[in-house]
Amino acid sequence: MSNFILPLNTTVDNLKRDPILDFQANIRDIDDLIQLTFGEPGFAVDDRIKAVAKVSIDHDRSHYANSQGEVNLRRAAVSYFNRHFNLKFKGIEDVLVTQGVSEGINVVFMTILEHGDGVIIPEPSYSPYTTSLTLAGGIKIPLDTSKNDFKITPESIEKTISEASIPVKAILINYPANPTGVTYSNDELQAIADTLKKHKIWVISDEIYAALTYSGQHTSLYKLLPKQSILLTGLSKSHAMTGYRIGFIFADSKLIAKMLTVHEALAFAVSTLCQDAAFAALTVGEDVPEYALKAYRKRRDFLVKTLIELGFQPVNPQGAFYVFTKIPQKFGNDGYAFAVDLAKNAKVAVLPGEAFSKTTPNYIRISYASSDNDLKEALKRMKNYLQNGVKYE
Repeated sequence: MSNFILPLNTTVDNLKRDPILDFQANIRDIDDLIQLTFGEPGFAVDDRIKAVAKVSIDHDRSHYANSQGEVNLRRAAVSYFNRHFNLKFKGIEDVLVTQGVSEGINVVFMTILEHGDGVIIPEPSYSPYTTSLTLAGGIKIPLDTSKNDFKITPESIEKTISEASIPVKAILINYPANPTGVTYSNDELQAIADTLKKHKIWVISDEIYAALTYSGQHTSLYKLLPKQSILLTGLSKSHAMTGYRIGFIFADSKLIAKMLTVHEALAFAVSTLCQDAAFAALTVGEDVPEYALKAYRKRRDFLVKTLIELGFQPVNPQGAFYVFTKIPQKFGNDGYAFAVDLAKNAKVAVLPGEAFSKTTPNYIRISYASSDNDLKEALKRMKNYLQNGVKYE
């Protein structure tokens, strides 16, 4: 029960704080901590993009923007994603510009869900999905991927749907995945798409890390299932523009029109300045993800190799910029206690696996998005502490 004199919304009153933010709060007062927690790219925004943002300020682009998104940005987004991911969006009515994918997922849930509808979420997963789902009145139906190399399969989807005790309205699939970095081949996705087509449920595909796929071509589920899919993406990860809060929802124009009503109630519009910068990112800054991808691939190889040497059992990521790894056996099965110990004694912050799923309590997630120097220093500290018992002072 609430301690407030007047009542609150019961759902909000009972809502627990996001476990990622909760863990961060528990270690925030530790001095000289190297943060390998958040998915925050360490690259500065490209100078060409910043130049356009500065021009936007100088030209007083500070008024209300088009609530669906500025026309030139939506046109550029359709062109960019059609070209890069072989999609076939018809035009600017097929896209909605949101305050990052965070707002986008809330808009989608609030548009398609009735109270009590079930949404399949493969786990481990990005924990704020659950918060957004709860606020929209939906119920999570977890799909455990930990015993299948952290991938969903047609069989696991069928099993989850058949065993669900509530109506399944949608499935939310994120790939390359946070926290594991796994992704799917075209053949794997086609088999998944064939299964989902039979069940006629909404397919929410969060492909925010699509541009950070290390080998092969990323295939969008929207390409395979356009009639029942909703594509979420943005510029935070591909163009290191987390603070600009640019997300895109792609879907059939009739569905976009319904989601626009929800978006206008939540945020009305994304700032004009940020939309101008986003337009630059999708045009003159189109090549930005290429050099970021090279740096991430190099860091991934260095991190995975070092972790194996230290006794970890990492999942080798195929995309994004995280390594999800079992902690060394000698430290037991409590990844949370291990992460706290690492923060206090080695001054390196990582996230416990239980923040992403109850099925992975002996895992941690390490982000290698920050910088080469931070990653090298963090691994040096970890090695000294784990192998030699040397605490970082």
